[in-house]
Amino acid sequence: MFKIYGRPNSLNVRKVLWLCEEIGQSYDRTDWGRDHRPTTDPEFMKVSIFGAVPVVDDDGFILRESNTILRYLCTKLGRHDLYPAELQKRAIVEQWMDYGNTDLGSGMRPVFQGKVLGIKPHDIPEVIAWGAADWNKQMTRLATHLESGSPYLAGDNFTLADIPAGMMVHRWMAIDFDKPKLPALDAYYARLRERSGYRLHGSNGMP
Repeated sequence: MFKIYGRPNSLNVRKVLWLCEEIGQSYDRTDWGRDHRPTTDPEFMKVSIFGAVPVVDDDGFILRESNTILRYLCTKLGRHDLYPAELQKRAIVEQWMDYGNTDLGSGMRPVFQGKVLGIKPHDIPEVIAWGAADWNKQMTRLATHLESGSPYLAGDNFTLADIPAGMMVHRWMAIDFDKPKLPALDAYYARLRERSGYRLHGSNGMP
């Protein structure tokens, strides 16, 4: 049994759920984290002492960190279409995965946690303004890359490169704040929304 520990409104949990839909991985999920049972609960701490979701249990093998879980599942199932075996192609996918979790998300955090959730200290107007400017800058860079002609971030085909970034793109689209018009990003978002896994767990009405 493949078990997922994490709340369904977590961006990182949704990345794993999206991939499970893409690859046909069945799972049993339990709610943990904000608005649900706290990750400081002794039951969760037995699984992971790090207090963050998602965590997965694959027949006794415990793994945390969403991008690592994505790579693990694709490697386990031999899904080289999503996570290439060839070194340089794999490195391209991984650079986009890392970018989706770092630079692309830096500005998102104060906008989402401060403007949407009202979590201190992210709710300081100057912090939110910085986040919005940085997030817009990174999304503009993403759009510039997409303008080169490839439909997906790592080339002609959908890969793991598109999952972390795709979640960020949806959140950027879903939150109301001043943004530049980026037609290439709009087209990419529409392309991702053709995928059932993205509609279920990415562009599903939650920011």
